[in-house]
Amino acid sequence: MKQSGNRLRREHVVTPRLVFVTAVLLVAAGCSPVQPAADGPTASDSQSDVFGEPADPAQVKAGGTLTVALSADPDKLDPTLSRSLYSRYVFHTMCEKLYDLGPDAKVVPQLATALPTIAPDGLSLTIPLRQGVKFADGGTFDSAAVKTTIERHLTLAGSARKSELGPISAVETPDPNTVLIKLSKPFAPLTAALADRAGMVLSPAAVSKLGANFSGAPVCVGPFKFANRVAQNSIKVVKDPQYYDAAKVHLDAIEYRIITDSSIRSANLKAGDAQVADSLSSQDAPSLQKDSTISVLQSQSLGYQGVTINIANANGVGNPLKQLDTPIAKDPRVRQALDLSIDRAALVKSIFNGLNTVACSPVSPKSEFTSEAAQVCPAHDPAKAKELLAAAGVSTPYKVSMITSNNPDSLRLAQALQAMVKDGGFELVIKPVEYASLLDQQDRGDFEILQLGWSGRVDPDANIFNFVGTTGSQNVAGYSSPELDKLLTDARQSTDKAQRIKLYGDVVKKLQQDEPLIYLYRQRNLTGVSKKLLGVQTYPDGVIRTAFAGFAK
Repeated sequence: MKQSGNRLRREHVVTPRLVFVTAVLLVAAGCSPVQPAADGPTASDSQSDVFGEPADPAQVKAGGTLTVALSADPDKLDPTLSRSLYSRYVFHTMCEKLYDLGPDAKVVPQLATALPTIAPDGLSLTIPLRQGVKFADGGTFDSAAVKTTIERHLTLAGSARKSELGPISAVETPDPNTVLIKLSKPFAPLTAALADRAGMVLSPAAVSKLGANFSGAPVCVGPFKFANRVAQNSIKVVKDPQYYDAAKVHLDAIEYRIITDSSIRSANLKAGDAQVADSLSSQDAPSLQKDSTISVLQSQSLGYQGVTINIANANGVGNPLKQLDTPIAKDPRVRQALDLSIDRAALVKSIFNGLNTVACSPVSPKSEFTSEAAQVCPAHDPAKAKELLAAAGVSTPYKVSMITSNNPDSLRLAQALQAMVKDGGFELVIKPVEYASLLDQQDRGDFEILQLGWSGRVDPDANIFNFVGTTGSQNVAGYSSPELDKLLTDARQSTDKAQRIKLYGDVVKKLQQDEPLIYLYRQRNLTGVSKKLLGVQTYPDGVIRTAFAGFAK
């Protein structure tokens, strides 16, 4: 699912630092450019990827428990239902996929042994599987398990995977080591989808036993297996001796401790109480980079941070759409005005020390499907924003409420937006809520606008269709456009790269006309790692890879 602010956290503490940054941004929104903080990274630093290196087995010792300071409590540990980035951190250690991503964001086999063989008509994919693999409960990994899992993704109530998997008509098992996926129409993004939660294979025995409660005791194939969870506090996984490549696993256990305040996560990292801290604040990263005992891993996100407007989600996501009776829901000119009121460049410079980059589109500039049309950005123009509000018959200041996570980083962003959009004729009311409550409210449609983001996927389809397609499983805006749906469907079915590039440019143009989701910036994935630990890696997909890490000898 989505992430927020600098990835959602929930501690509601307005610090002096927060007030100072907001004050700076008020100036920036008015007239003058804002420079990064004096101790911030240089432009070249902010663009340099540091993914980390695999551990050299000769340099790590066996055993030990790794503690990861996690910025938010993951949602359900069920690959069919999960939507948060934080659950993906945990899944990485215990739920392997048919495919994975490498540091270059290209798809590579994981539980499959090769990339799929695609039929000439694009209507079937044949996937060869690893042999001799066991689930954590001792069951055999085979084609029947893959079939069971994919069919569950397609049919379970509330599945977040259904729209990711596209027009699958059947899953067949020619033999235990081969899966044949049949499609009613070609579906170009399928292989990339199988490199994320849609490709995680669940133990059929656990699925049969637990049903929709799989998340209480999840069982997959992985270097580690689930041990326990204390809600809002911690999750623990322990080494699985049945893992097919167990010799590569050095740690005994990994414990994820939920520490929502970024400054406290950084303090735990410095004190040695945690060896990894996710989602470092751009305010803390510069000092951590100077600490000789800590490494800061960096990668440019494939995703985005943005603001979603509730247009027709009055009945809850997945239910029939019902138009909200508010000016911002009914009139795209009001949504366009809100976009024009936001100075993205000022946000990036003043709030994030120049570490993040401006975004106006769901298509990553790193994607092979990007284009100039896909990266067009509306200019900051508060005067035009007021003109649009007047044309829409809206009196100013127009009051609109925004829910956001109640942690310092998210509140810092919300307060900056609040100050900024005043010049465009808006009065933004901030409503901080707990992370879990925010997810619940967005699904119920209990919001006017919300600040939330997405960690990103390698294929643009996974960054767009789920969120703005009429039938998208995470279309919490309740947005519906036959024109956009056709563009997205054509892009899904095309195997012509040039055609898909053109279509995604057209998609961005349509989204900027209707504005169901206003894209703000792309963040850098910032992860702090103790130098006593080797082998931690973070790629552009944002997932912290700890499964094959180990403590230095």
